[in-house]
Amino acid sequence: MDIVVTGANGFLGRHVVHALERNGHHVLPITRSTSPIERSESIRRADIVFHLAGVNRPERLEEFTEGNVDLTEVVATELLSYNPVPIIFASSIQATENHPYGNSKRAAEDILRLYEKRSGAAVYIYRLPNLFGKWGRPFYNSAVTTFCYQIARGEEVTITHPDRVLTLAHIDDVVASFLETLDREGQVDPEVPTHQVTLFDLVRTIESFNVVRAARGIPDVSDPFIKKLYSTYLSYLPREKMVTPLTTHQDMRGSFTELFKTPDRGQVSVNVAKPGITKGEHWHESKHEQFIVVSGEGVIRLRTMDGDQTLSFHVSEERLEVVDIPPGYVHHIENTGSKDMVTIMWVNEPFDASRPDTYMATVTEDTEVS
Repeated sequence: MDIVVTGANGFLGRHVVHALERNGHHVLPITRSTSPIERSESIRRADIVFHLAGVNRPERLEEFTEGNVDLTEVVATELLSYNPVPIIFASSIQATENHPYGNSKRAAEDILRLYEKRSGAAVYIYRLPNLFGKWGRPFYNSAVTTFCYQIARGEEVTITHPDRVLTLAHIDDVVASFLETLDREGQVDPEVPTHQVTLFDLVRTIESFNVVRAARGIPDVSDPFIKKLYSTYLSYLPREKMVTPLTTHQDMRGSFTELFKTPDRGQVSVNVAKPGITKGEHWHESKHEQFIVVSGEGVIRLRTMDGDQTLSFHVSEERLEVVDIPPGYVHHIENTGSKDMVTIMWVNEPFDASRPDTYMATVTEDTEVS
């Protein structure tokens, strides 16, 4: 379809334009630099209009009326005159409030409802809360954007009203709802998932991301809000924070490097073994590991503590396989190739020096079973 997007260069507009183009639609963008003639030509061609343009931080109070009311009236009038089509409108939850911004958004809604009544074309009004996500402008688009930007750079954050509750929606959820409305016209309600958090908790959570990353950890992203907020925080990392030096434990046998740790999903590490080297020769009471050889070749051997039968698994870069190392098995991995063997290792809990759960023992090969 030919789809007009007003406010195409804005925070929400950029995401919508990219999503529409990915889905094969032809976008006709309208921005502040679009001339009235170009705007009219685009509106006449439209199959649907995403009316996302608006003013929420004006230099003059009159801009609320000019950017939110007058522009909406122009769009509705031109559509009504030339080409009545459905409209998806980005309004605000503040449309219920009695202040200049809320009044202007409510007036825009009234214009579009009148357009719907006169034209017969559907109008979908989204009363959106504060939005957050990538590509926002710090100190402009949202408090989340500003906090992520400042905290990622180690800057001090000042909270004037820590107990104030924010209602937030993630930009990807908004776009997904827009696309669903586009695909299932007339069969959906214009709603998006929202999250509520105090300013204090919001800042403290983002600050915790800095601490977690410094410890090579990953937040618990089973909470949908934390998952979205952490992704947003990462999108505002400065260049120097995108690379994290790792501590590598190295000796004549090779090296061992911890990649990241999580409190509930374990630890991932990289193990490098020189040719002819065997690593391991121990077992665990409760730890469970998985090995994947991604470069080189070798053999993994396991033996139960109370048995003399050894299980062997030949592994190599030629065929990536995951080998489970259950608790209670003595195990080692031997590099049988001519170059360094690189193994990605996962264990179900981060290493704790006070409780290593690692006991030395030797894997015998007397009755090896491949």
